[in-house]
Amino acid sequence: MGFVPFTFIDFIDIVLVAAVMHWIYRATRGTNAPYILSGIIIIYLTWVVVRALNMELLSTILGQIISVGFIALVIVFQPEIRRFLEKIGRSQKRLNFISHLFTSSRSEDETDLSQIVAACRDMSASKTGALIALNGQSNLQLIIEGGIALDATVSASLLKNIFFKNAPLHDGAVIIEHNRIVAAKCILPVTQSQVPKSYGTRHRAAIGLTEISDAVVVIVSEETGAISIAGAGNLIRDIEPSRLSRTLQHFLRKARQS
Repeated sequence: MGFVPFTFIDFIDIVLVAAVMHWIYRATRGTNAPYILSGIIIIYLTWVVVRALNMELLSTILGQIISVGFIALVIVFQPEIRRFLEKIGRSQKRLNFISHLFTSSRSEDETDLSQIVAACRDMSASKTGALIALNGQSNLQLIIEGGIALDATVSASLLKNIFFKNAPLHDGAVIIEHNRIVAAKCILPVTQSQVPKSYGTRHRAAIGLTEISDAVVVIVSEETGAISIAGAGNLIRDIEPSRLSRTLQHFLRKARQS
């Protein structure tokens, strides 16, 4: 009996597969994805054993499940796949002209962060809940259309009026683009990743939006008045009002570089 031939190409193939598996592990760590992958592997191994034992009926049923497995994977891992493809696209600086073909030619006015910081400080002191999303290049049109259109210049007074507890627009998020409050009362996608139980709905929604876009979200807790910032799926909590401006600039700088 001869040995199975093993070439340098086979070695490269194994290394690449190992690198992909390592990336998948890092990308899905802390989410439910590893459990889903384990279930898929168990189903596949069961199918292999059933085929080897010539159990025709069970083998046919499992075979049909596996045959549509790719479509199921795309549906289950849609947020992770989207985030991965966006990360690849943003990393290719030489292909930026493609994104310009699908984005508005409107000039990108610098958002007045001082107005946002001032509003958040006041709302933190009065324990007024708030959810403010500063969008970058991502297309949030579907989320914007689900809210109430405003198209107003960013100002501390307007933000505080929007999130005033009895105001009709206080529930939901404000979306800011190009120094304009484009919409209020927007519903953000809640993260499906595993997060601490202490995170409220606002914090989960902020993380969810930053997982699928380059937006940076500022959260003011209604219960404690604590200020948090979410970006790229990460969250920093209990930011001192004196550090808010510097921390927000840091998150926005990272979002532009990603």
